[in-house]
Amino acid sequence: MELRTTSMAVGGEAVAREPSGRVVFIAGALPDETVTVELSDEKKSFARGSVVDVLEPSPDRVEPPCPNVALGCGGCDWQHVEEEAQHRLRLGIVSDVLARSGRVVDPQVRSGTRLPAAALRTTVRGIADPDGRFAFHRRRSHDLFAIDTCLVVHPLVDEIIQRGRFTPGANIVIRVGARTGERMVVVGPTGKGTRVPEGVAVVGEGDLRGGHRVWIHEEAAGRTWRVSAKSFFQASPEGAEALVTAVSELIDLHAPDAERMVDLCSGVGLFAGTVGAGRSVVGVERSAAAVADARHNLEGLDVRLVKVAMAKWRPSPADVVVADPARSGLGAEGVAAVTGTGADLCVLVSCDPAALGRDAGLLADAGYEHVGSTVVDLFGHTSHIEVVSGFKKQGSGTGQP
Repeated sequence: MELRTTSMAVGGEAVAREPSGRVVFIAGALPDETVTVELSDEKKSFARGSVVDVLEPSPDRVEPPCPNVALGCGGCDWQHVEEEAQHRLRLGIVSDVLARSGRVVDPQVRSGTRLPAAALRTTVRGIADPDGRFAFHRRRSHDLFAIDTCLVVHPLVDEIIQRGRFTPGANIVIRVGARTGERMVVVGPTGKGTRVPEGVAVVGEGDLRGGHRVWIHEEAAGRTWRVSAKSFFQASPEGAEALVTAVSELIDLHAPDAERMVDLCSGVGLFAGTVGAGRSVVGVERSAAAVADARHNLEGLDVRLVKVAMAKWRPSPADVVVADPARSGLGAEGVAAVTGTGADLCVLVSCDPAALGRDAGLLADAGYEHVGSTVVDLFGHTSHIEVVSGFKKQGSGTGQP
């Protein structure tokens, strides 16, 4: 069917309406386009589809810079969007979810650090195709698409993609330290049969479950970070630094004299070891591997690490909380942990705008008002959005970034 798009939804699909009023989410489309759409999923209140032909293109539409897109690779969903327009769309999506789901009146959303879209990412996940080559899924399919090179990954990752060979069907995680040169590949269920360039550590998922420890190091924000195979770290050192900057700016503006900090979902210690320096910090993290890394990374700092799930943690008093939860967000349990500290300021790092909207609403119900969000472009050519937001306890004084 032929449809006219109006806006961009969370998840990177354009929005249109059928003559009946039913909403249609369209992959591969941009706002203000007329497109021919093939529907793939139909419900009573909405449908999903993909672009078959662009009849009236947006001025923000460009030819995808990576040739793999035209061949069907599903790794990047926004390569047809001009890079400046990608940033504008992210800002708009964040503003919309804060207003709609978070009930924030006139949300203050600004641009943070702008990172290049290409040759940056230091972690990538894929599957080995029947010939043992690294592959992504084809766009909107479970079929595999083997790639010879990838536009968005760091060159140290790309060399492994090009030269690595794996057992067909194996799950593959490639992770590198861009500034140390260290590299590792985690292969599941076993690393047997894996061939990679010299100097790349290979470990099987089964070995990790058996207690085997492998890690690399990365340099970011003036420190060296040990990152184990089972620990999370940001997708590039530049990305980690951009988030630290955004968090620091909110704390400096709204809680500059904060002495006690809680780092919820503290991971390997990125925020405890940077914005927490000079403060007394409690780090809360459920991953044993991440806690072990954090103990190493934060040695000598005034940090107490607690290995516990957020929902089971008994809150410690704090002046400021920095929270970097998983994609699902804080949720009611995380917000309860924030309020239990008595902190005047919560700085929330969100990797999903829908979760941010839900958390903003929950924090508002708990007496915290939104004082600003910073959108950081960590994943160019994709609809993935990273946001750092400040929420200040009502009655404690407010300001705008």
